[in-house]
Amino acid sequence: SSVSKNSLKCSLLQLQCHFTWNLRREDVDLDDLEETIGDQIKFFIKFNIVNYNLLSYVCHLKNSNEKALRSLQKAEEIVRENNPDEIARRSLVTWGNYAWIYYYMERYEEAQSYVSKVENSCKKLSGTAQWKVQIPEIYAEKGWAFLKFGGNYYKRAKDCFENALKDEPNSPEFNAGYAIAVYRSEDYLYRKCEDESLSFKALKRAVELNPWDTSIMALLALKLQDLKRDNEGERYIEEAMQKTPDLPYFLRYAAKFYRRKGETDKALEIVKRALEVTPNSAILHHQLGLRYRAKLFQLKKATRYPPQEQVEELIQHAIFHFKILIDKRPKLFVAYTDLGNMYGEAKRYEEGEEIFQKALQINNLSDDNKQEIYYHYGNFQRFHMKSESQAIQSYIEVLKIANYSYCFHKCTSILKKLLEQRIQGDARNATDFATLGLIYSLNGKKHEAIEYYKKAVALCPNNKEYLSALHELQFSI
Repeated sequence: SSVSKNSLKCSLLQLQCHFTWNLRREDVDLDDLEETIGDQIKFFIKFNIVNYNLLSYVCHLKNSNEKALRSLQKAEEIVRENNPDEIARRSLVTWGNYAWIYYYMERYEEAQSYVSKVENSCKKLSGTAQWKVQIPEIYAEKGWAFLKFGGNYYKRAKDCFENALKDEPNSPEFNAGYAIAVYRSEDYLYRKCEDESLSFKALKRAVELNPWDTSIMALLALKLQDLKRDNEGERYIEEAMQKTPDLPYFLRYAAKFYRRKGETDKALEIVKRALEVTPNSAILHHQLGLRYRAKLFQLKKATRYPPQEQVEELIQHAIFHFKILIDKRPKLFVAYTDLGNMYGEAKRYEEGEEIFQKALQINNLSDDNKQEIYYHYGNFQRFHMKSESQAIQSYIEVLKIANYSYCFHKCTSILKKLLEQRIQGDARNATDFATLGLIYSLNGKKHEAIEYYKKAVALCPNNKEYLSALHELQFSI
């Protein structure tokens, strides 16, 4: 073709758009993301250019380029209706995405025409070099995309909104994005921030500039709750509830607020209401299942002999919603561990076994996820099936995955405790010593491992497995 593919690729890499922002498909569940964006398009009219641009990228990642092009057409319509005098300025990301998608469809002429469109617009807008145009809206759009791609991107999102705010410090939208990014980074790092007030200040300012954005109000309420100022927080929740009684995003946060406050029934009612508005939401089915589970545990804690019908009803409700979650998100591993454990509560052990086996067959599980599944499987075997030896096998599987996670350390200490108790009993069992040897060796503590294997061999001098493990360890020191 008359357009050289190489020079085209070079120009494409200069564009500011979703294809050049390093958003990796393995960091998100694409089906989930597509559903979330769809809901947001329905409920937030003003961010729709941003949402349609992101949707085009998600469709491309799901191999539906035709659908991606339709999303970009929608974005263009919105710009024409709402910003007819700023079409170029508002369309740079859209046109960049067009260029990339046409490139992947091998329609190089069309790709080139969009590249030229961006190039000419940038020249006009900045009056200088062709690509160097720093537009705050583009920083913000990049920030929103990073927020959607999960925890590893929150710091980058924060930097983007900071850049956008340099030019327009009073923009309600940029302040909202910045506040969400700061709040989520604090949350994601699970650490109580050295400076708790950082996200508090940002959220308070965003609420002042966005008095109708109830999602931000709810985040401010949750932050106040972190700071042990529940009553102030609740006032924001109540005010927001008056403003948007049916906005699913706000309702999710409100439910979280009441759940943390210990008002389980109120949280449950709010999640049910949100589910009426977005009945397909996988997140909400998960939330409902968790709410019923929390009620079950509360009930069991409160009375020694809780009424059987009530217990069974709560278990049934939880199972019902966890099953829907698995149908909707067959790759989401927590759906399986939550359902498996609930089958344990229901004493439906075979179904529980089957669910844990299915969980282990999900493809592309990360090491962390695999470890968590084995850990929960071990708990299921130990507490529900009352089989300590099977549980020990599952906990050991966690350690065989050489990934020194929270789960790894947790299982190490559970195993040491269980096996030391067994050894202190009467039946001195070679297997228990050998298993302890294995645990120490998986933890890299070879000298301790050798001591335990020696004890196992003393009890079972002809066991080939123990002997070879012992030789290997002695040889490797």
